[in-house]
Amino acid sequence: MKINKRLLPIKAHYFFFMAAMGPILPQMAVFGKQLGISPDIMGFVTSVLPILYILAKPAVGFLADYFSRYRKMIFVLIIVIMTICFAGFEIVPPPKQHLVSSQAVYNFTLDSGTQDLNQCKSEFSSHDALCRTSRHVHCFSTDGSVQSLILYVTDTSNNTPSLCWEKDQQINLPRNVSFLSCSIDHSLEPDCLYNSLTFWSFVLLMCFGTIGFNVTNCISDAICFDMLGESQEMKYGAQRVWGTIGFGASALIAGFLTDIMTTDVVKSITPAIIVMIIASGLDLFSVAKLKLPKLSSADSILREVWTLLRQPRIAIFLLFATIAGIIDSFIIYFMFWHLEEVAAETGYMGSIKLIEGCVVAAECLGGEIIFFLISGRILNRLGYVHCLSLCFFTYSVRLGLISIIPNPWWLVAVELLMQGCTYALCYTCIVAYASAIAPPGTSATIQGIVAGMDDGLGFSIGSLIGGQLYRYFGGARSFQMFSAAAFATFIAHIFLRPASKHETHISRIGYQSPTEQIHMTSKT
Repeated sequence: MKINKRLLPIKAHYFFFMAAMGPILPQMAVFGKQLGISPDIMGFVTSVLPILYILAKPAVGFLADYFSRYRKMIFVLIIVIMTICFAGFEIVPPPKQHLVSSQAVYNFTLDSGTQDLNQCKSEFSSHDALCRTSRHVHCFSTDGSVQSLILYVTDTSNNTPSLCWEKDQQINLPRNVSFLSCSIDHSLEPDCLYNSLTFWSFVLLMCFGTIGFNVTNCISDAICFDMLGESQEMKYGAQRVWGTIGFGASALIAGFLTDIMTTDVVKSITPAIIVMIIASGLDLFSVAKLKLPKLSSADSILREVWTLLRQPRIAIFLLFATIAGIIDSFIIYFMFWHLEEVAAETGYMGSIKLIEGCVVAAECLGGEIIFFLISGRILNRLGYVHCLSLCFFTYSVRLGLISIIPNPWWLVAVELLMQGCTYALCYTCIVAYASAIAPPGTSATIQGIVAGMDDGLGFSIGSLIGGQLYRYFGGARSFQMFSAAAFATFIAHIFLRPASKHETHISRIGYQSPTEQIHMTSKT
């Protein structure tokens, strides 16, 4: 097999770009968890973000097609913005720790009865104080009387709490009460985290960073297909596989560095950010070496795209691409959340970052490499339609296996076996089909629309539903529900797209109707 030197820069771009993302993307939800964000709120945030992808991807894709002369400049600018945003995680302020524990029971001896209780100063019941130095409590006396009071700390050096009663509050305790046992009234706890600089700085950086990643990924695929040329979609996997190698290798390295550099239960994100910055810098150098082909331009990009999208089979394809995104988003955002809960139950938290690095390495360096390399042959044999049906079936198996892992190390084996035949094959099928149907001069726009439906709308729906399911049913049950849904989708796709592997579809070449059997050439 001859090496096509013209394609080496795109291979290098995929390698370093995905190497930059390997330490960051799998850890974003976990980093949010360390900040105290609950799974349903994280699901809501990650469901809102993909809505922005739906707008950003086609818009930037249109700009890249319209200003094709400046495509590389647009590409570089987005990579730089993405890198700055993810590096900003390093300066996200940690959440302020409350000086009054929410779990403890506080006992007080009153020498002078209720005379020992003072009226609270107004600042003790302020939002800032209730998030930092005071809490509402229920206090019980020995005779069974109950009183709502405020427990506060004024001396931060020893955190010794005191009690006070709010202005205009009626005292129900006997005047000679000598002992009170107080517990926190959680019903009156204010919303501290979600109004804080910590939360909003994390959300904004994640928002702009992930938009940058998704747009860059979309344009990367469009550029790759443009460099491959007409009817060469099946060679895409041989280029994209280098991204898989970079992603897996950097995730493993960052996980190992994190575990040896931070011995606390709460791990630092600094090693991951350092690896990301180095790889991103090398990626910019690779992009500078890209020699983009001159593209024919569409007479009217919007008219060409609208003509394509009106085709019923294209609409059905976009629907199932969205469902694939729903499944992927749940795995991406909640698999490690479930993994850390399993680790906490089985005593593996001390090495959890190493395990997570091994999981990503198994996904990328095992299954993905194999399936990206052979995806062209599988698509040649099965065609796009049957290949996508197969992917939904394997997703069902993968989700079911994740739900029953007895300890974290089992997930390494599951992902080694299942990541390739689910994500890698499904992703290649979707982007190759999008390239095959794109009219001339609209490649970035079509890839943007397809990606907007897949990891835009699909990710939004999957994150929102997944977060709610995870909150109410837990990790194992939620993965089982998604497994059942993936199997139902497999059946539905067979009935809605009952096509043979020779099914024809709209082609980019003058809207002629070639078969889905496209033969590979030897150069990669």
